[in-house]
Amino acid sequence: MNHFPLFLDLRERDVVVVGAGLVAGRKIALLHSAGARVTVVARKVHPTVRALAQGGRIILRLGDFEPAQLDDVWLVVAATSDPRVNHAVAEAAEARRLWCNVVDDAASSSAQVPAIVDRSPVTIAISSGGAAPVIARRLRERIEALVEPAVGPLVALARRRRQAIRSARPDLGARRRFYDWLLDGPVLDALRHGRPRRAQILLDEALPREAQAVPGKVVLVGAGPGDPGLLTLRGLRALNEADVILYDRLVSPEVLALSRRDALRIDVGKTPGEDHEATQRRIHGLLSGHANQGRCVVRLKGGDPLVYGRGGEELEHLRAQGIAYEVVPGITAALACGAYAGIPLTHRGHASMLTLSTGHRRQGVEEGDGGAETRVYYMGVGQLSGLCADLVKQGLERSTPCALVENGSRPNQRALYSSLDEIADEARRHEVRSPALLIVGSVAGLGAGLAWFGESLVSGAAEADAPSPLEAVAA
Repeated sequence: MNHFPLFLDLRERDVVVVGAGLVAGRKIALLHSAGARVTVVARKVHPTVRALAQGGRIILRLGDFEPAQLDDVWLVVAATSDPRVNHAVAEAAEARRLWCNVVDDAASSSAQVPAIVDRSPVTIAISSGGAAPVIARRLRERIEALVEPAVGPLVALARRRRQAIRSARPDLGARRRFYDWLLDGPVLDALRHGRPRRAQILLDEALPREAQAVPGKVVLVGAGPGDPGLLTLRGLRALNEADVILYDRLVSPEVLALSRRDALRIDVGKTPGEDHEATQRRIHGLLSGHANQGRCVVRLKGGDPLVYGRGGEELEHLRAQGIAYEVVPGITAALACGAYAGIPLTHRGHASMLTLSTGHRRQGVEEGDGGAETRVYYMGVGQLSGLCADLVKQGLERSTPCALVENGSRPNQRALYSSLDEIADEARRHEVRSPALLIVGSVAGLGAGLAWFGESLVSGAAEADAPSPLEAVAA
């Protein structure tokens, strides 16, 4: 190794940065985020650096660099545009046995700043020793895709419960198995689904007993319209975690090629003329059969799994069987085709409403039947009362199910399930804020029962967190 990898605790320790340009500003922000007391020495100051000084987050000293400024500090960064100044900083640091990073000058540096994947408290650093920083950044991008954000909260939870884990598992082998269970099982799933309290409950409930085998689960993944570049990062992770993949005929070979190579792949695509109901029953059986054997099953569907597919029926089946599941959205064909054809579907001045429809209708559901229509409104929460009143005037029943989704897909997501005549009052009571999206129609009534992510608020309850199949299995 040309360089010894080392992580430094810079909290409340003095660090000097010489230079205050745009590049220096990035180093300053990084050091500040690590808790260092940063002093910046420079003659000219970029506005972003000046703003940090004005906010009291760094100390700014205007003027020329003086070697004495490095006395009693822990680390120095030379980031000026003048090589002579940078060299003087490196010499002064060497004389004081002080680690020094000189930006874009590996030969003068005694310390390198790596490319970083931040999953605090987990930190992954990648360095090329200054030989090819662009390649280090590219490698970071790949690792970013592999290490999901939920790993950070998982490690933080394990740190808080570390002593309890050691007491409950004094044997090293048993403790290792418990940590494997944490990383592979329902605790990580709960954090992934935005339920940190549930994650801690699951961990604490498992402490008194030997770690059990990880239960099987099903992940419904939207493969998108075909371009593998449109697959989401979460979808890619799911494909690489899968033991079994059940895929439709609309899934492109390029997307399927991204999956784990030793996974069992089963083609369950429907063909014209066959008994689709029988095929769907077979799919249900495969999903529950493999999951009940402790396998991670990916149900890979073209487009989005819950837009004009039968993903909802598959969720209901899994729910009834008590099998854990999650849904990874995909880019539905309407959005992809519009974008790739250069068609702005809701161009200002041309269209104020977007309706998605299918040419196939289920027997017993007629055009105009209230159960056949779903309306989605991107809106300010302040307009909710007026919008609901207008919908009633247009003929919708006051009891029409509604769902108001706040911060959709984010860690702080909340979903409020109510009816058209009550949802505005409930939104005020729960202090729902923008961004929020309103879904109106009978499908909204399914949400409270099928919810798997974030917090669920049910009309009439102060704060009812509807249990997911994940919780039912873990209990």
